[in-house]
Order: sequence, then structure tokens, then C-alpha cells
Amino acid sequence: MPFNLAESFVLAAEREVGATFPPSYRSAMLGANGGEVETEDDVWELYPIADTSDRKRLSRTANHVIKETGVCRTWRGFPGNALAIAGNGAGDQLVLLKQGAALESAVYAWSHETAELTKVANKFPALRAP
Repeated sequence: MPFNLAESFVLAAEREVGATFPPSYRSAMLGANGGEVETEDDVWELYPIADTSDRKRLSRTANHVIKETGVCRTWRGFPGNALAIAGNGAGDQLVLLKQGAALESAVYAWSHETAELTKVANKFPALRAP
């Protein structure tokens, strides 16, 4: 179950990534850190942003965006400038792409089989809750 998130944890994640999150993604995660979104073809489990404020939140955010992105970077063809924000349980990832000091607003699906990126939304809010 998603829960709210303190701004300090978003800022810490942005520092670790080395880029600011798109305003729409940032706002969504502050209000509900995790949950699910849906594209035309799939349902995706959002990776939360790490929250170390207490043991319960720490355990709920163990699979945070930084950790999951690190795992994805070991896979063949995963883009070096991508931040994994969700997975579909079959290896495919929803990603944001880093351009300079910011992550772009567009959301892409990365296929673990073909290593191809497909734009699925111009902005994070365009993804639907299932």
C-alpha cells in the first residue's frame, strides 16, 4: 500500500541520481510512494523512493528506485541514462531518461528481451491507476 513521503527523501534520491525528478513524478511520489500504474499493454508496480524514517517504511521501500536501477544496469542493453521507476514482474521496466541535470518528463517502457525503449506517456500522470 503506498503512503506519503517526506520531501527530504526525494531530495536525497535526486542527489544520488545526480538529476532532478520531473515535477509530475515528484509530486505523485510525495503523495503516494509506490503503488501501481497501467499502460495500454501492462500493469506496473512502482518502485518507491527510499524512506528511512522508521523500520516499517524502511522495509516497505527496500526495493527503491536507486536499488532497482542498479540491478537493471547489470542487464544487457539497459540504458546507462535510465532510472527504473517500475517493473511488470516479467523483467520489463518503466524508465525516466536523464538529460544533463534532470530526468525527462516522458516515461518509457524498456523491454528486457529486445533492449528497446518505447514511449508510453509524455508525463507521469498520463499513466492510469489500475
